[in-house]
Amino acid sequence: MKNLLLTIVLTISFFHSNFAQNKLSETEKFATTAKIWGFLKYYHPNVANGEYNWDEQLFKVLPKVKSASNPNELSLIYLDWINSLGKIEKCKKCGSQRSVQYFDKNFNLSWINTSRLINPELSEKLNYIEKNRHQGKKKYVAYYSGKPKMTHITNEKDHIGFNWQDVKFRLLSLFRYWNIVEYFFPSKYQIDTEWDEVLKKMIPKFLNANSETDFHLSMNELAVSIDDSHVRLNTNKTYLYFGHFYLPVQFKLIDNKAIITGIYNDSLAKLNDLKIGDIITKANGKTIESIFNEEEKYISGSNISRKKFNASYYLLNGPTDSIRIEILRKGKATTKSVKRYLFKDFKYKKNEITETYKILDGNIGYINIGAIKNIPETMKALEKTKAIIFDIRKTTQFTPWNFTNYITSQSRDFYKGLYPDLNYPGKFLWTKPYKSGNKKLKYKGKVILLVDESCQSQKEFTAMCLQVGDNVTTIGRQTSGADGNVVPFNMVGGYKTQITGVGIFYPNGIATQRKGVKIDVEVKSTIAGVTTGKDEILEKAIQYINE
Repeated sequence: MKNLLLTIVLTISFFHSNFAQNKLSETEKFATTAKIWGFLKYYHPNVANGEYNWDEQLFKVLPKVKSASNPNELSLIYLDWINSLGKIEKCKKCGSQRSVQYFDKNFNLSWINTSRLINPELSEKLNYIEKNRHQGKKKYVAYYSGKPKMTHITNEKDHIGFNWQDVKFRLLSLFRYWNIVEYFFPSKYQIDTEWDEVLKKMIPKFLNANSETDFHLSMNELAVSIDDSHVRLNTNKTYLYFGHFYLPVQFKLIDNKAIITGIYNDSLAKLNDLKIGDIITKANGKTIESIFNEEEKYISGSNISRKKFNASYYLLNGPTDSIRIEILRKGKATTKSVKRYLFKDFKYKKNEITETYKILDGNIGYINIGAIKNIPETMKALEKTKAIIFDIRKTTQFTPWNFTNYITSQSRDFYKGLYPDLNYPGKFLWTKPYKSGNKKLKYKGKVILLVDESCQSQKEFTAMCLQVGDNVTTIGRQTSGADGNVVPFNMVGGYKTQITGVGIFYPNGIATQRKGVKIDVEVKSTIAGVTTGKDEILEKAIQYINE
């Protein structure tokens, strides 16, 4: 009798265990669908060349996926779908690509063989498609004309005016963006959260959006998830959520406090008794640190330095025309309500930089590299200085190549790039190293480069180019870490966004994405320095030269 009872218990236990293993969650099913849909979009010859409306194909398969009750049933749905797409011819060119030296850190098709939701027959079919993938001109991705290493997202339907309550469009928005990053973002391997995990995390948010604002915030969070300072996404709903009312002051985030560093409108700042050097410690009862932590998932940035630089829009702006803040001034804390305004009410005009170069005390040359028009004239005027400071923080145009001809004794490699192989999506190719510099050292003094978190993309590239000089020291803080060219495209709904499309590396293989450019002497911002208006980086550079 005991043996019979034991057998019954074991049988029931086995049944429940087997049932639990075969039970499918919505997240699992839709994550697998996202991967297969994206893989077929870029790999299947008949899909990649544009024979099918691929958005509509997703819409047709989603109800079937939703109804699947076990892994094998789901695999059969995918197999029927793939078989309906037509015959796949053998790829003669694909075999020759095996000898190519790829950058493979972004490549991930392991799910084809390891997912419990993909049976052996489906796995074999997907592997066959990989080996016989589409070659040549593609429907949904291309290289920019004249720039063969620049990716261009093409022929995507925006679906402007779609009903946000229609879940299939919300999933399309997620699946499309996720797969563009999966196959064409050169720095995917550097993302803090595994990209597969981001997909699993975001599916419930896109599935269960309670309002249009929730949906738009999910799009924003998805874009920010790639840890890229080049990311931009501002939709009408997120704009309203974060607010369009501003304090009449500029501020900088240091030590989890907002330090007022500038004024947008003098009269409005005076009306609200806000002064440069004021330290804002709380807003509406919350500390600045807690507000930043809450909003960080919506703030783009390759690193924390750039996130804090970008945070000003998110911390003290809002949808209402007033805010209660705690201010520390000369050691005394006060709490008060202050007004916020539409930005246009400030009638703010940014001061134009007209000074191009000068000689500082101690016979030190200073160049605002972005304002220089005549490089030979500038270098002639500074040729007898003991050092030249290139302020890259204020760069607005691209001039470094001509300057390197004065500060180098030989031409040197200064960067190499990484770009996607469109014929093998997910794999990336190296460019040859690019050189800068001259064979004659014309300026023999010290050369100092000033950089900080405001330096992004072109500014970072400028710093890398000048760093090939014979006697160059880079002083400042971590730069933005978004150095490559930008790939713009639209989210579903026509909302514009962008990602870094080319990886930029030093010749030795060290990436600048996320890390920023090489810093020789680090200068941290201090509350004392900022409140007194000091340029701590410039002061450190002068001290370094004189020592």
